[in-house]
Amino acid sequence: DLTEDQESIRDVFADFFSSETGPEQAREAEPLGFDSRAWDRLLETGAPGMGVAESSGGGGANLADLAVVVEEAGAHIAALPLVDHMVTTRLLARVGACDDDVLAGTTIVGLAIRPPQDGTARTVPSGAVARQVVALDGDALVLVDSDPGAHLQNHGCLPLAHRPLAGATVLAKGPDAAAAYRLALDEWRTLTASTLVGITRTALDLGVDYARERRQFGRPIGSFQAIQHLLADLPGLLDGARLLTAKAAWAGDRAVAGQTGVADIGDNEITDFATLACMALVSAGEAATTATDRSLHVHGGYGFSEEYDIQLYFRRARALTVVLDDPARECRRLADMLLTGHATGATA
Repeated sequence: DLTEDQESIRDVFADFFSSETGPEQAREAEPLGFDSRAWDRLLETGAPGMGVAESSGGGGANLADLAVVVEEAGAHIAALPLVDHMVTTRLLARVGACDDDVLAGTTIVGLAIRPPQDGTARTVPSGAVARQVVALDGDALVLVDSDPGAHLQNHGCLPLAHRPLAGATVLAKGPDAAAAYRLALDEWRTLTASTLVGITRTALDLGVDYARERRQFGRPIGSFQAIQHLLADLPGLLDGARLLTAKAAWAGDRAVAGQTGVADIGDNEITDFATLACMALVSAGEAATTATDRSLHVHGGYGFSEEYDIQLYFRRARALTVVLDDPARECRRLADMLLTGHATGATA
């Protein structure tokens, strides 16, 4: 359950995103996938820096609080680099490199979620709009400050770009730098999962609403068993993904506080943040892709039309699910952690 403070956060940002973002604004932001007007309005709320400790000039919100915010952003399909900026801002603050412009959000920052190749951070989320990008190059945590990269066209309309690391500033090196990066990457997994939970929620609502309104043979199509079967198990998928994401956020806050977790499948005890973050992303991705697919099919041929909102959620769900890696490889990474106690693969 949400705390009273988190309920207030949810209400405030639900109002903000419902008034400032939504399907029409998402369409206007295509193909780049960035709504600069909404971002400027978001700066007034303090959201970009709210995840940084108050002692460092931020809002003092924890990861669980941020998950509440980005779920609302996902539900309203906000074309904003919020997850990337929040996670990278927290990382920069941990290594003492977060300036006032980054905290305020006037300088957008992003995280390279894959190891660089040939001196370039490839397919960086928000890389087409972020002024600064943080990457882990070997054992060095580096920051590149340059003009945003050329937008990589994609059906999800995410602001993806390759970012060369030439001239990057080294922020930290060694095991501590790598650990800080891995923590940030798991926070990215968790908040992306929360975004996908929001997408799942709205996709279910769109499908149910259409099934109630659309009539065939003299009655709503929702009265037909074939339509009911498409939607019947989606609330369970939504609740499962939301609960798992909430547990990952809880574990993340424990990790930030220096508390370690365990991943013991024999005793069915999993409190390790890295494991739960991976589980949350896989679960929320499956929920979002299933919900958007089912809802789109409930819409029939209209679901594929640009005039209908469900196709926006369908594309966004698939883009966010694969932007880090193939979900099958993420599942193998999860299996490695559960069965051997360590992760393997490019995104470990």
